[in-house]
Amino acid sequence: MLNRPIRLGALALTVLIPTTLTVSPGSAAGSRPKVVRAVGRAKVIDAVARYRAILGPNNGGEPGSRGSGRREINWDGVPDELAAPNALPGDFFNAPTAPRARGAVLATPGDHVAVSADSDNPAHALPRFGDINASYAEQFQTFSAERLFSPVGSNVVDMTFRVPGSDVPAVVRGFGAVYTDVDLREGASFEYYDRAGRRLGSFSVPAAPQGLSFLGVAYPTPVVSRVRIRYGSTALGPNDSRRYDVAVMDDFIFGEPVPF
Repeated sequence: MLNRPIRLGALALTVLIPTTLTVSPGSAAGSRPKVVRAVGRAKVIDAVARYRAILGPNNGGEPGSRGSGRREINWDGVPDELAAPNALPGDFFNAPTAPRARGAVLATPGDHVAVSADSDNPAHALPRFGDINASYAEQFQTFSAERLFSPVGSNVVDMTFRVPGSDVPAVVRGFGAVYTDVDLREGASFEYYDRAGRRLGSFSVPAAPQGLSFLGVAYPTPVVSRVRIRYGSTALGPNDSRRYDVAVMDDFIFGEPVPF
């Protein structure tokens, strides 16, 4: 693993380039992604800025592909009726109209995907997934207030990409996200797959118990069709312990979806 420090003001973050990686035939031969990791709020803020700069300008939530740049999801605009204790439709952020046309489709082998309640929701559910376990309301931090995202009934989410606002399959350069409360070094990870279903690589999220972590991976060209996201070592429900590591996520950042 090669560590390359990048100085941003008074803080430094490290871009990690893996020494080995399975490269899809659909990508440039021998190409390796840039990997940005950080822990702690201040360093995560810098890492997010660095990752955004790698991917390019934010294209917002307009339908259609812009060819380059990035899209983002921060969950805070999800309405109460589609937040906890209710399920979030997996295609909520691939609506055919702005501002929800982001090109992201979410699925889980568990019960459903969910966005946590805000502090004044009409169901009086505790925020930050406190409706599932009351301790989570204090345990989980937010990066951008105040909703978080997680699967329910599983610790796995598959994120596939579409041309924003359509059913046309797409690929992106990469995907990154902010985690909260990753306790174990191998407790959370991203696995990237190309359009043929071949694994491009697997990357672990740095641990930051009851704090914020960031992991972002960017390939030289758009080759990622799906990302398998692992949330800790078990589904939401139990308290954290040596046996259980529960983690949830805040902001998603990914390359502009382009058709293939």
